[in-house]
Amino acid sequence: MNIDINSDMGEGFGPYVIADDAALMAHVTSANVACGYHAGDPLIMDRTIRLARDHGVDLGAHVSFPDRMGFGRRKIDMPMAEIEAHVLYQLGALEGLARRAGHRITHMNPHGALGNLASSDPATAEAVASATMAFDPSLAFLVLPGSALERAVKDRGGRVVRLFLADRGYLSNGQLAPRGQPGAVIHDVGAVIARVLRVLRDARIETLDGPDIAMPVQSVLIHSDTAGALTLAQQLKAALIAEGISPTPISRHI
Repeated sequence: MNIDINSDMGEGFGPYVIADDAALMAHVTSANVACGYHAGDPLIMDRTIRLARDHGVDLGAHVSFPDRMGFGRRKIDMPMAEIEAHVLYQLGALEGLARRAGHRITHMNPHGALGNLASSDPATAEAVASATMAFDPSLAFLVLPGSALERAVKDRGGRVVRLFLADRGYLSNGQLAPRGQPGAVIHDVGAVIARVLRVLRDARIETLDGPDIAMPVQSVLIHSDTAGALTLAQQLKAALIAEGISPTPISRHI
């Protein structure tokens, strides 16, 4: 079995550092880089792109609502055409820096509130899918299995990579539990690794509000801003290899 290990990166701003991207990059196969809206700035984006290139790590765009103060976790009501424009703006910013660095974007992953809406709301999913495929129809989308975004992308003939968020609790409808709900964020490294291995073995996951649900995935996400992310990445990669599972970039899954 091959599995992508990806992480959200470049989520600092100016002198403010959120995670040790340089250390973490050695233990992942794909990186979702903040494009300046919820975090990141041109210098951080450029540095993170070059780290990904030098480590042979796939490059993804981590697009969000324009909400730096709220780290992209607050919903902003706007017309769908405006969402499309914001997605295109962020893709273009990352592409410009990547082109100069000799790297290329392989995938996209909407962040925070935008990602939650794209997973649950068909109209938002259509906007994200439409904008991204207008930019580059070859880009893969990281999606929650069975989500509105997966359906919107498939309806357009696009590429999807099903994603499991290693340290997040799930609801029985397949959506992520709200961060304020007990059990929504799992901090114990051993527990996170055990649930990842179960998902990869059984393609199922327990939920916080009901029965187990199907969870067929090709990619596992580690949040770089979660305490202990580097330790988790190191131990997860070792556990996967010990199980005969090969960490493999997204571009080699599609």
